[in-house]
Amino acid sequence: MLHIDDFDAYCFDLDGTIYIGNKLLPGVKETIDRLRRHNKKILFITNTSTQTREECRQRLNHFGIKAELDEVITASYMSAIYFLEQSPDSVVYIVGEKAISEEFNNFLLKMTDNPMDATHVLVGLDCSFTYEKLNLAMNAVRNGAKLIATNPDPFCPVPEGYISDTLAIAKAIEAASEQPICHVIGKPSSFYGHKVLEKLKINSNRCLIIGDRLETDIMLGKTNDCRTCLVLTGASSKEDIEKTKIYPDYVVENLQSLFFIK
Repeated sequence: MLHIDDFDAYCFDLDGTIYIGNKLLPGVKETIDRLRRHNKKILFITNTSTQTREECRQRLNHFGIKAELDEVITASYMSAIYFLEQSPDSVVYIVGEKAISEEFNNFLLKMTDNPMDATHVLVGLDCSFTYEKLNLAMNAVRNGAKLIATNPDPFCPVPEGYISDTLAIAKAIEAASEQPICHVIGKPSSFYGHKVLEKLKINSNRCLIIGDRLETDIMLGKTNDCRTCLVLTGASSKEDIEKTKIYPDYVVENLQSLFFIK
């Protein structure tokens, strides 16, 4: 059985773990409130590239979950941090929603609307992705720009089922340009995991990663020596564990049973 004091920090994915669409999932508020009462460190770690940290924070607040901006990490924010630290002089052509450019603006990073001027093409989920956008990004990469993805998710759970996500778009550009994706920034990358642990200031074995997707949330923990918990409210099922051979430390139906694991 998992005891609340087994860990000092609890890191929660958002879509499929905390909520799906406009629906808060069972046991979420009670679990977060209990962790707050026990003075546990909490982070909300998501691979979304369509929302800023502030937008995620406001969404959590809408559900009655109080969160500080510093407790939220998104793929759009992490992409800005990546370029700030790894390649601050880059000129980035963005395929994605405005959340990415907003996070880039916060750090005064260089962006361009002209793909031929780009040193990098950064791809996130773009809900208005078109054949024209594919061609522009493809030509930027063929012109020498490096292809980077904000996150490796091929699809995302929504109330009606699923929608295609970042990797589907990035793979299309990769195929058209005949150049590989150079780097993926979001979960489960070691870069993402390092930044999580850097923010928490704890040893990895005192951190529990909780999420609904084996390939990103659970692998994030495994990549960074954290313990992991799969919740069966989103992308991955129990059957997927054997299919993928990715084994979480804990499996729960939802967050209502987080501290009653057998």
